[in-house]
Amino acid sequence: MSPDDPLLSLLACPLDKGPLTLLEQGDALYNPRLRRRYPIVDGVPQLLPSSGEQVPEGEHIRLLARLAAREEPSS
Repeated sequence: MSPDDPLLSLLACPLDKGPLTLLEQGDALYNPRLRRRYPIVDGVPQLLPSSGEQVPEGEHIRLLARLAAREEPSS
């Protein structure tokens, strides 16, 4: 899955129904509101509630920093 994949805008977290963010490696979708990561296996997002894993606080902070840096406009 790539960041420009139109499917990405349609996918939602199975728990809070909010949007998900594709992580840089392209191997998982992330819900920063619940701190849950959902794997992408062979190009297919695994969006069952039981497929998501809780992300530890330190990793959550690193992911938020990377996501914020990715969204900043270039000067």
